[in-house]
Formats: sequence, structure tokens, C-alpha cells
Amino acid sequence: MSSSVEAATAAGGAAPRVAVLASGRGSNFESLAQAFRDREIPGEIVLLVVDKPGAGACAIAERFGIPWLLVRGRRRDRDAFDAALLDVLRQHAVDYVFLAGFMRILGRAAVAAYWGRILNIHPSLLPAFPGLAAQAQALGAGVEESGCTVHFVDFGVDTGPIVVQRGGVSIQDTDTAASLYFDHLYPLGIEAIAEAVANVAAGTARYLPQDESLATHQGLVDDVAARIDWSQTADRIDRLIRGCDPQPGALTQRGDEAVRLFDGGRVAGSGAEPPGTLIAVEDGRLIIAAQGGRIAVGRVSLAGGPKLAAVDSGLAPGDRLG
Repeated sequence: MSSSVEAATAAGGAAPRVAVLASGRGSNFESLAQAFRDREIPGEIVLLVVDKPGAGACAIAERFGIPWLLVRGRRRDRDAFDAALLDVLRQHAVDYVFLAGFMRILGRAAVAAYWGRILNIHPSLLPAFPGLAAQAQALGAGVEESGCTVHFVDFGVDTGPIVVQRGGVSIQDTDTAASLYFDHLYPLGIEAIAEAVANVAAGTARYLPQDESLATHQGLVDDVAARIDWSQTADRIDRLIRGCDPQPGALTQRGDEAVRLFDGGRVAGSGAEPPGTLIAVEDGRLIIAAQGGRIAVGRVSLAGGPKLAAVDSGLAPGDRLG
């Protein structure tokens, strides 16, 4: 693998020409663009590729003077998407490709064409928690530490050799999926990608194969995964609520009405109330009975509506969720 990476480095020691692939608002891309501008990462971003019209990353690219292109394609037709993507990458003489919040799985043709030259930033300590919703997976599993991984992309999903891995992020009892990512893993990932690119460009990078026997697998956090089972312990339900915050929200019901819970946390106390019973309102939060403890919730969404302050939701002590 290392020989192919060295061979792919621009001839004569020229700065690597990088394309970034993104799908969303571009927070990762913005930090990458700034790091390249500040020379914290060797090389130059010569192209942004997005797969969704109106992606926020496009406006960021314009602000940095980076050309961007929309490459569209049906998700099930990877061959057509790969062909269009490879065409624009070759037109721009791209040496390396970075995935920064890119929500498509590249096909075999694209991966093979840039074998050893596609880097991805993943917000977990791979091989733990590959795929989507890594922060939700970590919170749900109750692990105490997280981190981020920069790895080469192979034909699997987050299975390629590890180039740089940074750990040491303690998961707090108050962390949500959002706070874990944006406050801790996101800045760490930018540092990791800078180190990875510098090492790859210098030919000093080491490539650690992943032990797939240690991998955990979970798909999207959909309504099945987000549904609260009130027979579970308060600790587990608390982790589920925090893992589903900000999206999609841990799901339960009041009668036939869907209720999603946000801004959750454990609070002291226990009692004989059935799990799922709203006990009280304290400091603007609803207190809910659970197995072995109580849970406080600060915001809710009812029947698919907007998030509301819990005290303004119409939920009241005596209501039963389940």
C-alpha cells in the first residue's frame, strides 16, 4: 500500500493536488480549506465535489476561491456516479481525494482508480463503530472513550488501513451525539488529517490493517433503533436519548401520539412509579420514572412537530409514555 501512495505523490515533490468530497453543510470542508490555506496541511485543494444540490459546502468553497462541481447520480447506480466522478477528478489532475462528510459509498471503480489515495475521517476509534451514526453507537454502547481515525478507503465501509488515530476523548454523562462530535471529535479530526497528509506526502506514513473481528455494526439511527424500551434501565435509556440528540430524537408515545425526547440526563431519585411515568417538573425539565432511576428531559417533539421546551409541550405529571 505504501508504495502505491508514494507513487501517486505528485512528480518532483510537487504539492499534492487534493479534491474534497462532501454532502452537507461543509463544516469539515471549511476546516480543511482553512488548514490548507494556513499551510497546516501540505498541498492544495483544487476541487470540491458535492452530490447534493444546494450543499452548504459550495458557498464555503466560493469563499475560499475553490472550484466546485455537482456530480449527481442515483445511489443504486454506483457505476454511473463513479464514471462521472473520475472524469472530473482526472480533468483537475487530482492526486488525492478526501471524504469530508460525504454520505455516499464509492463504487469499486472509483476506489480502484485512486487506490491508496482516498482518505476518510471517521469519528470513532476504528474498528469500533464503523458506518453512520458513530457517536450514537458509542453513546449507546456506554463506552468511556472515543476518538477519530483517518484511514484509506478500500472496498468496504470504514474498513481500510488506519493511517492516523487519535483517542483520549472522555465521553461525559452529559454528552450528546452533537456535543461529542462538534466539541471534541471534529477538531481532533482536523489535526489527524493534517498529520496523515503530511506523513503520506513525506512517505513516512504507517498503515495499520483493521481487525474486523473487533468491529461493531449498526445502520442508520432510524425509528426502530431510536425507540425507547421502558423495561430497560435508566442508564441505557439515558444513553439512547443522548445518542439520538439532535437527530432523530429518542422515540416513545403518549397514547397514539409520537413523542421524541431531547436534552436528556440522569437525575437522582427513584420510586415506585411505573417506568415511563412523568413524575414532576423541576427546573424546566420533565422528570420521568425509569428502571433503577429517573431521567430528566428538557425538550420534546410531539407528533412530528418542532422541538419545544418540555414545560411548553403539554406533557404533565401523571402522563404515561410507552
